[in-house]
Amino acid sequence: MSEDDPFEAARRRLSDALSRLTAVVEIQTGPEGRLRGGEEEMQRMSADRARLAGELDAALARCERLEGANREVSARLVNAMEAVRGVLQGAG
Repeated sequence: MSEDDPFEAARRRLSDALSRLTAVVEIQTGPEGRLRGGEEEMQRMSADRARLAGELDAALARCERLEGANREVSARLVNAMEAVRGVLQGAG
């Protein structure tokens, strides 16, 4: 085949493209690529941690509000029971 053969030129271009592709794949799967993937995973985990910390803070704040409401309701129930007891003792 001559150097002007279009099939030979296409074969060379394909071979060059495959070589470049192989080099890119090796970079992506090599130590540097794994490190980059680890950094991305660390960023995702950090974002998840921040989101979860925010949700936890909100849940703790809600828990504190509910505990306060629970104490208030308990105090009101005690007062109501004492009032009912006083009425019953006064009627008896």
